[in-house]
Amino acid sequence: MSLNCKVQITINNIPQEKADTVKKALEPDNVDFPEGLSMNIQNIDNKLIFNFESKENMKHIIGTIDEVLEHTKIALEVIK
Repeated sequence: MSLNCKVQITINNIPQEKADTVKKALEPDNVDFPEGLSMNIQNIDNKLIFNFESKENMKHIIGTIDEVLEHTKIALEVIK
């Protein structure tokens, strides 16, 4: 049996400049993911949209989402 999980998280009402800064800050984290796990970040209409997909281990996607949201929170606090 093959498991496939897709999760989308949206942060609304974030100014374009802040969203760009957060996206750039997180880009180094978007490498060396476990096989079957991917993340994409989009900045659309004052929204920062995170798309996660896992084709293997659900623990990996949960841990990745937690880590990315924590890093996002820290980045937003730093650029206040």
